[in-house]
Amino acid sequence: MTLDMFDQFFPPVLLGIPLMIPALAFPWLLLPSPSGRWLTGRLLTAQSWFIFSFTKQIFSPLNLGGHKWALLLTSLMVYLISLNMLGLLPYTFTPTTQLALNLGIAIPLWLGTVLIGLRNQPTHALGHLLPEGTPAPLIPILVIIETISLLVRPLALGVRLTANLTAGHLLIQLIATGTFLMLSLMPPMALLTGTLLVLLSLLEIAVAAIQAYVFVLLLSLYLQENI
Repeated sequence: MTLDMFDQFFPPVLLGIPLMIPALAFPWLLLPSPSGRWLTGRLLTAQSWFIFSFTKQIFSPLNLGGHKWALLLTSLMVYLISLNMLGLLPYTFTPTTQLALNLGIAIPLWLGTVLIGLRNQPTHALGHLLPEGTPAPLIPILVIIETISLLVRPLALGVRLTANLTAGHLLIQLIATGTFLMLSLMPPMALLTGTLLVLLSLLEIAVAAIQAYVFVLLLSLYLQENI
C-alpha cells in the first residue's frame, strides 16, 4: 500500500525511455499564442491580464535594474502554475514533486541574484553577512551563521515547493482510497469523505497557484536585496 501511494511520484517511463522531458515541455503546448488580429479570444485576454497584474505586483517595488528579470520570472511563474495544475489531473505526472527539478530551477536563479549583488555592489552584498554594531567576539560566529542562511535559501525554495505538492497529492490519494473502500460498507460516510475530497481538490488548485507565486516572489525578494 505504501509503495503504491508513492508510485505517482516516480518519473514516467515508456519502453525504458524516461518521459521527464515531454512532461516538462507539454504545458507550453496548452498556452495560447498571441495572434496578429486586433481582437483576441477570452482565454488570451485572461492570460494577458493575469501576466500584466502579476508583473506589476512583483516588480513595482524593484528599481529599473530588477525589471530586466521581468520576462524570466513571469515565464517561470506561468510555467510552474501550468506544471502544478496539470499534475492534479487523473493519470498525470507532476514534475515539480521532484526535488532535483526544483533545485535545478532554484539554484541557478538564486546564484544569479547573488552574483549580480557581488558584481554591482560587493560591499553592500558582503555587509549582509555581518550586522552593524556586532560585538567583536561574535563576528566569526555571525558570519558563519549568515553564510549558512544564505546557502540554505535555494534549498528552502525547492523543499517548500516539493513538500507542499507531495503532501497534497498524498492526502488526496488517501481520502480517495478511503472513499472508495467505504462506498459499499458505509455509504453516508463515503458521501461525507467524497465531499471532503472535492473541497480538498479545490484547495489543492489554490495551493498549486500559491506555491508557484511564492517561489517567484521569494526570488524577486532575493533579487531586490542585491540590486
